[in-house]
This record gives sequence, C-alpha cells and structure tokens, in this order.
Amino acid sequence: MSENEGEEGGVVYEIAIAVPKWGENNNNKLDKITDDFDNDCVGILVNELKKKGLIVERVVGLQNEFVKLAAPLEILGKAAAALRFRKRTHIGMDFPFEWDEAEAFVKLPDGSLFSWCERFRCYNHIVHGIVNTEKLPVILKYEDRTIDWKSGESLLAKLEAIGVVKEVFPLHDEKKRKQLLRSWAMNWLDFTSQPIDDICSYYGVKIATYFAFLGMFTKWMVFPAALGLTVQLVDFGSMQLLVLPFFFICVISWAVLFFQFWKRKNSAMSARLQIYHSADAESEYKSFQTDQSSSESTPTELMKKQISDRTKEKANFQREEWFRWLMRFRNDAFIIMSIICLQLPFELAYAHLYEVIRSDLLKFCLTAVYLLAIQYFTRMGGKVSVKLIKYENNENVEHRANSLVYKVFGLYFMQSYIGIFYHALLHRNVMTLRQVLIQRLLISEVIENLLENSIPYLSYSFKKFRAVRNKQKREKGSGKSSPIPRVEKDYLKPAYAASIGQEIEDGLFDDFLELVLQFGMIMMFACAFPLAFAFAAVNNITEIRADALKLLATMRRPIPRADATIGAWMNIFQFLIVMSICTNSALLACLYDREGKWSLSPGLAAILIMEHVLLFIKFGFSRIVPEEPAWVRAARRKNATQAEEMCSKRLLRSISGDDKWFREIKKNE
Repeated sequence: MSENEGEEGGVVYEIAIAVPKWGENNNNKLDKITDDFDNDCVGILVNELKKKGLIVERVVGLQNEFVKLAAPLEILGKAAAALRFRKRTHIGMDFPFEWDEAEAFVKLPDGSLFSWCERFRCYNHIVHGIVNTEKLPVILKYEDRTIDWKSGESLLAKLEAIGVVKEVFPLHDEKKRKQLLRSWAMNWLDFTSQPIDDICSYYGVKIATYFAFLGMFTKWMVFPAALGLTVQLVDFGSMQLLVLPFFFICVISWAVLFFQFWKRKNSAMSARLQIYHSADAESEYKSFQTDQSSSESTPTELMKKQISDRTKEKANFQREEWFRWLMRFRNDAFIIMSIICLQLPFELAYAHLYEVIRSDLLKFCLTAVYLLAIQYFTRMGGKVSVKLIKYENNENVEHRANSLVYKVFGLYFMQSYIGIFYHALLHRNVMTLRQVLIQRLLISEVIENLLENSIPYLSYSFKKFRAVRNKQKREKGSGKSSPIPRVEKDYLKPAYAASIGQEIEDGLFDDFLELVLQFGMIMMFACAFPLAFAFAAVNNITEIRADALKLLATMRRPIPRADATIGAWMNIFQFLIVMSICTNSALLACLYDREGKWSLSPGLAAILIMEHVLLFIKFGFSRIVPEEPAWVRAARRKNATQAEEMCSKRLLRSISGDDKWFREIKKNE
C-alpha cells in the first residue's frame, strides 16, 4: 500500500530533482536516456535513491532532465520515525511516531497517514540523508569531469555545490489541482466560501490559515462597507459632525470584535487541523542524550555529571538568549535610524512637492518617479533586513519570518502613510487627502493585482516559449516537435516566494503585506473617506479567487509550512487599530468648512475624550470575548483526562505485574 497511489493505481510523484540534460554542455544530442550512463553522477544519484526505497522515474525535458520521486508508505513511515514526528494517537495524546505501531496513530480525513507537510519533510530527510558510507572517496563522473564524493558527505549537497543538481522542488498533483480549480478558484458564486480542509491537505496549514483569514475578513467587511456607503452618499446636513464619530466608533468596535472572533476561529481551526502537522521531538531529547561511557560510571559520578551538564546547559541557554536579544535590538535600532535619517526626509520632500505643485501633469510625473525610487529603496532595505536577520540566531523559520515582518513593515509603513499624515495633519487639506486615498486604494491596488497575477504568467509563458524555440533550433530538419513534459512545466513556473527575503519567507509575505497596508489605509483615515471600506470589500472578493488561481495555475506548488497562525501580522493589525484611534480622533477634532480646511476650534478635549473611549473599547472587548471556544477547552480536557486514565491503568498494571514477578523470584530463591 502506498500513499502515492491514485484511484486508478498510478503512482503520484510528489518531488522532482532538476539536473542538466545529458550532453548539454558538449552539444551531444540525445533523445532518451539509456543504462549506459548509469555510471555518471546522476545515475549514481538515481541508484542511491532507489536503494533508499523511493520510486524513481527519469524524464528528459526540452532543456533539462528531471528525476521524479515517489515514496511507499513504509519508507515514509520509517523516515517519520527517524525524524521523531509527534503525531496524535487514538487516546488523544501526541507521541513520537513509530512505524511498527502505525495503527495507533490517527489518520487524516482522506485516509492517509501523513500530511503533505510531513511527507515533504520525509522526502527532504531521505534525499539529503544519502551519504558516502565508504572509508575512501567515490569517483563521480559528469561528462568530462571527475568529482570526489568524500566519506560522510551528502551526495545531494555535493551535486548542488558543483551545479549538477539545479533544484529540488515539489510537484503538483494534477487530479487534486484540477479539483481545487473547480471547487475553489473558479467558484465565484460562493464569494467568500472556501474548501479550507482541501486547501490544508494540498498546500499545508499556513496557506490554509491565510485564506481562512482572508475569507473571514472579507465577510466581516460587509458591515463597515454598507455603513461607509451610507455615511458617504447620504447628506445628513447639520448632523454630519455627529454621524462621523458614530461611524468611527462602530468601525473601531468592528475591528476589535473581528480580531477577537478570528482568534476564536483560529483556535478552533488549530484544534481541527492539528492532525495535518506535527513537530519532531528530536530537539526535546538532545539535552538528555548521554554517551556510552556514562553507563560504566557509578551512580554518584553519574549524578554529579548530570548536575554539571545541567548547569552548563543552563548557562549556555542564558548566554544564547541574551546574545539573540542584543543582536535583535541592534538590528532593530539600525533599521529605525535608517528609516528616520534616510526614508523620512525623502517621503516628506515628495509630500511637500505634491502639495505645492499645481499642474496635474507634473504631479503625475512626480508620482511616477517617486514610485520607482521608493520601490528600489524598499527592496534594498528588505535585503539589508534579510542579511541582518542571519546574525540574530533565531530559533526556527517562523521566528526568522516574524523578525523580517517587523523590520520590513517599518519600511512600508513609512512609504505608505507618511505622505498621507503630511496632507492630513500638517496641511489639513481634506481634498488632497481624499485624492491620495483614492489613488492608493483604487489605482495602486488594481495595478498591484494585475502585476501580481500577470507577471508570473508572462514569466512562465516566456520560459516555455524559449524552451520550445531552443529545442526547435537544435532539431532543424528533424520534422518532429517534442511536447513539454508536465514536470518541466512545473519547473518553468515561478516559485511562490516573497519579493523580499525569498530564503526566509514564502509568497504569503507579499499577500499579508498587501492586506495589512489596505487595512491601515481604510482604518486610519476612515472619517476622511468612509467609502474606502466598500472599495476594499470588492477588492478582497476578487483577491480570494485571484490568489487561488495564481497558486493553482501560474505558480509552483509551495513548500509547506506547519504554522497555524498568522504570526507577527496579528501584532501589526493590533498596532494599526491603536494608530487608527489616534489619527481619527485627531481628524474628528477638526471641523469641515466650505474650502475643505480644518480648524482646531473645538480644542483638544474632543481628542482626549474620543481616544479614551475608543481605547477602552479596544482593550475592554479584548477581555470580554474569550480567545478560545469552550468546546475546544472541553475537548482538550477530555482528551487529557482519557489519556491520563488509560496511561495510569497501564502503568499500575505494569507495576503490579512487576511486584508479583519480584515476589515469585524471592520465593524461588
């Protein structure tokens, strides 16, 4: 039985290794691979993969050769046991996985034992676990070169270092991909409804969490969108100054309640989708591993050694913790000072020129130059942030990703909002403020969505066209044209990676950043432009299907991540809510006149009262609505109680059995 078998019994290949086509560098034209080439490094790699128990198929593409991999269930199970995955058992407790006791562990709803995230980690462990077990180096041949594969060295890492292995990447499952296209990307009738469990099964928990958040956010956006349309389009006359404060209180209450109920939903999702991801237990046991010589020591010596090891371990942990904190503080201070000294003057200069220039044509040209320059500055700042994070010694990928989020968001926050603050609070020009908001919400988001979805498709189409053209040039007069294999089509598609920090974050960084900037735009200036919520709601409805189509049709299958929360983005959303209270309180303290200028005649009392009331709502609602549903707490307690009862009974039986056996031994003596 294999987890990679489809309904028709065919093998579903999940991983591919891209290598140069045989004879590519010496113009040796071949149309197929024969067993005569099994003594080269690629052939040895294939043989080693087969020895590991993997199902291997070599495919010759138009430009490259590909080694497709699938794994029987037993091979995945042994790899999971070696990685010490902690999986949920039928008694409700998580235990390190053991292949011989596979029946004790809970299976997924589709009947498989391992999720996509777990399978990918198993593949990664297997292919990187091929090492030279001989004492002497093994000579590898690749065309005209000879390569020494040293003892104890990873074969895949060696081939990657010399350029033989170009890339290891996941493959799409065509059957599941087409099913998701029908039920998700092309299903426009359900608006915000999405098959979250199917998304989680195919892409992993992290991507499923993002789309669950986007769907819930869009659904909740209906209320402020309808209220904003009413406030914007209906003339309340002299009551306008009372309507805007009411609107803003409703918007703040909506935002606070939304994130509290999202935490509840996220908690319920984590409990339901917990079987799709697991943590390896290796790190938990590293501290307690002892060498073989300890078994020869006396109990007193062993106890002293354990106390000494724990003292050293505690000192090492404390030293490493403070070192990480100091490095993070240094990097954050560097980013903040760079923003204040470099980006802030540039943003203020642009905002001031935009205010004083009267010609619309010059404003358009100035904005175009500004957008080009700021994109370059932001990307450069993001790359600097990525390099700084490498020295922070973060614990895992999620901690590095969160550190990157905080640093890069500071750059984008300054880019997106400082000009608006300038128009709103310094010049108090509401007409210019509304023009800038319309430009950012309508023009910028439409252009970004078009670029976000068209550039990957154009890149894939160009690569495919170039591959076919090069193949035709090499086969002039042959009278035949070879189709592009499916695996090469996946290889030519762009990876789902972030525009900043590709080695740390995946493509969700750009998607979350777009959502956060939109949320800040509509919240911090809600009183100046209530109609923005309606524009954002329409944009998010299209964003759900556009992102789904991008993932399924124009991108490679992403590398799965097991984090079941939105991470650092939650703290940024909370920060923007507090900022919204401050900015809108300042706006509401100003009165409109016919010329669109604001005066501070009502005084600062309105600001203080509004701020205190809304801050009370913000932090009060956070305490009133529990973050975890009652049924999740009850289920967790029930599982813990059942597990404790079962384990205690077995332990008592074992103890009583040992006592009886000990008494029998005593009697026989």
